[in-house]
Amino acid sequence: MANVRLDNVRKVYDHGKVAVAGATFEVADGELLVLVGPSGCGKTTLLRMIAGLETVSSGTIAIDGRVVNDAQPRERDIAMVFQNYALYPHMSVAENLAFALKLRGEPRAEITQRVNAAAEMLGLHEMLQRRPRQLSGGQRQRVALGRALVREPKVFLLDEPLSNLDAKLRLSMRVEIARLHRRLNVTMIYVTHDQIEAMTLGQRIVVLNDGVIQQIDTPMKLYEQPANIFVAGFLGSPAMNFLRGTLQDDAGRTFLQLDSETKLPLGDLHNIRPELASYVGKELVLGLRPEHLKLADAERGPGPSLRARLEVMEPVGNEVFLNLTFGPNEIVARVPPQTLPAHGEELTLAFDPQQLHAFDPQSGLRI
Repeated sequence: MANVRLDNVRKVYDHGKVAVAGATFEVADGELLVLVGPSGCGKTTLLRMIAGLETVSSGTIAIDGRVVNDAQPRERDIAMVFQNYALYPHMSVAENLAFALKLRGEPRAEITQRVNAAAEMLGLHEMLQRRPRQLSGGQRQRVALGRALVREPKVFLLDEPLSNLDAKLRLSMRVEIARLHRRLNVTMIYVTHDQIEAMTLGQRIVVLNDGVIQQIDTPMKLYEQPANIFVAGFLGSPAMNFLRGTLQDDAGRTFLQLDSETKLPLGDLHNIRPELASYVGKELVLGLRPEHLKLADAERGPGPSLRARLEVMEPVGNEVFLNLTFGPNEIVARVPPQTLPAHGEELTLAFDPQQLHAFDPQSGLRI
């Protein structure tokens, strides 16, 4: 396998649109790195530049220490898996798996050995003589993965390979890809807009927005210490609650003034969050994950609480999402299943101020 290094890689189209603005990162040998972000953020363009399907406007891309900016895709020793499978409909599974090897002129015995090994690994052995139209979506995606595997490339590139599958198949294929990566210890770069896929698959994640890298880190570091408001709001389902207001201090009791009638009590700021002392009298954005809001009657925490009106309940089996209004804000709480008040009633929700995420309202950066 090989490492992949990008140094200040930019992609600017002829009409001036900046698709990727100075991407710099390294994918270690054997690492599974995920590129994640909303549609149009530049993640697929970045993957296509690594593959050689898009030209690089500036910067360098190196695979295994060799700069490949001007190398043709076939010279880069990569294999790419697309979301639309791209299988040959007139060929059997075995023929699809073997096609690239035949083009390279590999010996027949070597082709047979690699095809059988890939089929065994992906549970395709009994389907080798079937055509793509006789397969389910998950089976077709496994064939697409197998076709990449038999080539034994230095780097695997996967462009939203699960987006065409239903939820159950996505889950099983996600597990399959993770298991495959652990077994082969191959270098993989995986593109998705699905934050759940990113969090569960990636050893590290590159979060992009508008062509700009927002943060690169492990899944839990991104979740617990997001670098800015975008990362905080993008990762997490339901999304983080954001409360914007002016930080006030009254004889040591600190609160966030959301509007003329709504205050979020924060307790003793100097003991709890001393880094926010310089924001007293200034505008501030506070974030709180839904799971950190507790029903005070059921689990009274050590910190302050707020009163919010229940609008909608979403029971999802092992937990309940409470959609509430708190002054000018809509917030969500994630709580265990239990008997709850009716729509329109007010609930008391406790929270620990240590769980709050603070952001500068102008820059959006974490404080």
